[in-house]
Amino acid sequence: MNANKSKKKTTKYSCCRCPCRRLTERLVICHGSPTLAGIKTANLFRCPRGNEKRLRFEISELDRRLSPKGVRAVLLRARDGSSLVYIYRENRLFRDLEDETASSLLSSLGYDVSSSHGCVAELFRRINECRCSHEFPHEVGFFLGYPPCDVVGFIENNAECSKCVGCWKVYGDEREAKKTFERYKKCSALYYTLWERGKSIERLTVAD
Repeated sequence: MNANKSKKKTTKYSCCRCPCRRLTERLVICHGSPTLAGIKTANLFRCPRGNEKRLRFEISELDRRLSPKGVRAVLLRARDGSSLVYIYRENRLFRDLEDETASSLLSSLGYDVSSSHGCVAELFRRINECRCSHEFPHEVGFFLGYPPCDVVGFIENNAECSKCVGCWKVYGDEREAKKTFERYKKCSALYYTLWERGKSIERLTVAD
């Protein structure tokens, strides 16, 4: 009887039918499908905090399951009843940060651009120091795969005067941005349908 209790305790969160795990996966599918599909560098989204210990376990498990495909999952700031989850393709992110425009602006903001890992850690630190749960460092766009010209335009214009708004505010190529937004939308719809039909999140994740 004690052995059964022990077994039940260790599998409480890992069971594939666990409602918490399914909720976590649903949020990742809804908000991060383009990253899973390999057509976007990263996604950052909120999820209900609930039991923070259990949520941290779920995100840690998700990271373990997806890391062989080159995708990482991190739980960031927990505040005001919600938490931030960041999922990203590590190799693609590091290539993005080597872009001349991104590297130059990040350096001017105090990032150590000689270390991609250091840049990511510094972003996490700054996000956690934001006073409001809806605030983000403006340079976060570099870490989400946004076109560098749009990130710079956002910063220089103080988030005003954009050409259009979709997944981000566009200051550069509006036509190309709208095509990208539509690709992300279609990808998310397709992935959600496939996931609802039983396809695992591992199988939906494209390997680097």
